[in-house]
Amino acid sequence: MIPMPAFRENLIQAPRHVVMVRPHRFRSNPQTMADNAFQSRSSAPEAQVASDAVAEFYTVVAALRSRGVVVHEFQDTGVHDTPDSVFPNNWFSTHSGGHIAIYPMFSPNRRLERRADIIEFLRQSFRVQDIIDYSGLELDGLVLEGTGAMVLDHIANIAYVARSNRADPIALERFCTHFGYEPMVFDAADSAGRAVYHTNVMMCIGTEIALLGAAQIANNNRRDEVIGRLRETGRSVVRLSAEEISRFAGNAIELSGHDHRFLALSQSAYDGLTQKNREAIAAILPLVPLPVPTLETAGGSVRCMIAGIHLTPRPVRATPKTESPK
Repeated sequence: MIPMPAFRENLIQAPRHVVMVRPHRFRSNPQTMADNAFQSRSSAPEAQVASDAVAEFYTVVAALRSRGVVVHEFQDTGVHDTPDSVFPNNWFSTHSGGHIAIYPMFSPNRRLERRADIIEFLRQSFRVQDIIDYSGLELDGLVLEGTGAMVLDHIANIAYVARSNRADPIALERFCTHFGYEPMVFDAADSAGRAVYHTNVMMCIGTEIALLGAAQIANNNRRDEVIGRLRETGRSVVRLSAEEISRFAGNAIELSGHDHRFLALSQSAYDGLTQKNREAIAAILPLVPLPVPTLETAGGSVRCMIAGIHLTPRPVRATPKTESPK
């Protein structure tokens, strides 16, 4: 069993620093509708949808900051048509030791979300040793949509992945080889038999707890293996039902605040949890529900909005004092 770290500012699994991107002209992306069963179309006017999305974004930012999370906020400038820009966790990830990965994306308009200014900010503000850019794999039709396609155990170095067209096995193998992760791949489908498009809608790994849509893993033996690995690494496993998954209960993220860790999830996810599961999670980790109903129409929720920074901050340099002329 791998020992769990005590609380400290730079927790391995629960970051204190995060990147978030304010949306611009947000809407449910038509390019991702075909394989994202979580998406829906809003009946509200497009301008109202975009405005509501921005308001929800700032509600989440304020709630996280009030609990001690350091939110590094960027704005979608609107230069490109990027309706999913509020979900930056899909195009980059960061890793202890100073490593950054940039990912190949499935939909053409999601490829436009990658931003050099965000990567440069990370280089300037945190200790970065190397940046591995996999985006060129798109030319060969190979994609791997970051911590949407992969749910990463940063402590045990395991990448849990539901097979889909958002997680090409060749791209996954390259990531795991470069970053030292063991791939744990499985088939997963919803109650209608549709493949789960992103692993992070059915699975969340915290420091001492894991949420899992276990019934969605088709093969019984593989399901037991996944649960076994989670328990071997010291996690209590909370099994989520198909109904709870449909309410985005799996799309949560553990973060570090002022002096404790907590689980950030949507209000819909919180309300959708059974009383038993809510109590099981709360016994280990406080739950912080955040209202994002408009943003959820795009098929992602709170976890998708947050790109955790698992890098060491550079020390803040004191401004040199200048003596007053005598």
